[in-house]
Order: sequence, then C-alpha cells, then structure tokens
Amino acid sequence: MITIRRAQERGHFDFGWLNTYHTFSFDQYYDPKHMGFRSLRVINEDFVQPGNGFPTHGHRDMEIVTYILSGALEHRDSMGNGSIIRPGDAQRMSAGTGVRHSEANPSADEPVHLLQIWILPNEKSLRPEYEEKKFSDDEKRNMLRLIVSPNGDDGSVKIHQDAKLYASLLDKDQEVVHIVENGRTAWLQVAAGSVVLNDLVLQQGDGAAVSEESKLRITASEPAEVLLFDLA
Repeated sequence: MITIRRAQERGHFDFGWLNTYHTFSFDQYYDPKHMGFRSLRVINEDFVQPGNGFPTHGHRDMEIVTYILSGALEHRDSMGNGSIIRPGDAQRMSAGTGVRHSEANPSADEPVHLLQIWILPNEKSLRPEYEEKKFSDDEKRNMLRLIVSPNGDDGSVKIHQDAKLYASLLDKDQEVVHIVENGRTAWLQVAAGSVVLNDLVLQQGDGAAVSEESKLRITASEPAEVLLFDLA
C-alpha cells in the first residue's frame, strides 16, 4: 500500500525570513492525521533568506538530520561544533540529554533551501553527538546512496534508530529499485523534479508512505532528487 502526502496539503508558514512546509505536525502546525510515520517524526522543507536563521534553541531525545538542497547553512552548538554545510553534506545531531544550537544562512545574497528531518531515537537520555559527511553527486547519480544508517554502514552517518536514509539524483527516465524487507516500511520524499513510484506520479514536495510493498521502482519523469527512508 502506498499513501501519498501531496506537497500542497502540507502545513505552510511564510514568516518573510523563513518559508517553511511541514509534512508532519510541527510547532504551530497540528494535524492529528499526520503526526509522523513510524520513527520518522519531522520532514520540514525550509527556505531561509540571506543573513537570517534560527537563533540558539534547545532539543533533546531526537535524531536530527539536515540535508541541503541549495545554498549553505552555518551550524553552531553547545558541544563546540561549528561548520558550514552545503549540498551533498549530511549532518546528524543526536540531541540526547540536551543540546543547544543555532542554524543560519551565512550568505549575503543567496537563500538556503534545506530539508530538516527528525527521527525518534531508540533510547532516551543518550549522550549528545554530532557528525557530518560529504556525499558527491557521482555517488548518488542514478543510484540509491546510503547516507544515514544505525551502524554507519558504507561511510554513512550514524543514528540511534533502526532506520536507513538513501539519497539519489536521477536523470530523466532513469530508474532505481529498492527492495523492502518483510516487516519493514518506507517513506519516499521528492526533493526536486518528479518521479513515478511504481505506478504513482509524485511531484516536488510530495511524500509517500509505503507499507506491505516488497519492491519499489522509482523512475524519473524529469531530472529529480529523492530521499528514501527504510524504516522498521
């Protein structure tokens, strides 16, 4: 079974400095029918204007993954980490017992477009951690590249949950196939372009919850970028 979450149905707020779309309930957006999917709790698509950002704030007991689509984002946190992440980078912060951080667009003229992802951890009160890694376009071109996993497999960043995240850049008419093991589920998020998931058309911003499906065929109707979550 595949259930589509259309882009235009998401929660949406435009604060001027931040234009944001919420796939699941988040902050001021609440929809009891869309509280998350399995351990996947948040997918926010954010557009942050130049010189703006999220001031220092706190989190705990959450695995937070940031994926940049265009532009750059400057990260600082109470663990002493500071870096600028760009397209191709996967950033993971395990909030654990508590961490404070800020995220800002350091550019004077270019917006930053990103996906912020929250995944529930498999254990509370863990020690806070931070990790980031670079994945080239070639690694993702017309294939599913593992970028997040519970064991850090294949050079991916590690999270404290039985969840895997794959990224792919698809040329027009190219297809990737993912086998969903028995008892597992999946979520596909279209970050750019459009694809056909099995026989269903998905556009930019659309998501799809997958259960009781053993094989997923993702075919690009036009150049596309997708994230695929494989979830327990």
